[in-house]
Amino acid sequence: MLDQKIKDLITEGKNFACVSTVDSKGFPHSTIVWISFEGDQLVYNTEIHRKQFKNIETNPNVSVAIWDSQNPYRYAEVVGNVVKIETGDDARKHIDELSNHYTGANYGMEIVSERVKLYVEVIKQRIQG
Repeated sequence: MLDQKIKDLITEGKNFACVSTVDSKGFPHSTIVWISFEGDQLVYNTEIHRKQFKNIETNPNVSVAIWDSQNPYRYAEVVGNVVKIETGDDARKHIDELSNHYTGANYGMEIVSERVKLYVEVIKQRIQG
């Protein structure tokens, strides 16, 4: 179950997350992302040509850190697995929702490949501050 304090951290303000994946050689790869949640799963969005997505295709284990932009000593750490991937209209709608939350407008950058919406099932979580 995703801790309510983590849900609050996601919805209060424009608090970014860092998603870390593991590449084929066992090295970590970290990416700053916009984050949301649905029920008890963290949700974020990327494109299929990006390294983080290619890593997830072979190893669904991720670590997610979310920090308060107003107080970086308030943060959450989540370890989990990507358990669901959505494409198409659902993924496109989700990136617009994230963009509206973080920038106040629909996603305006060029989409190079296909957008994907990734759901992270929580295994361990910790909130600080």
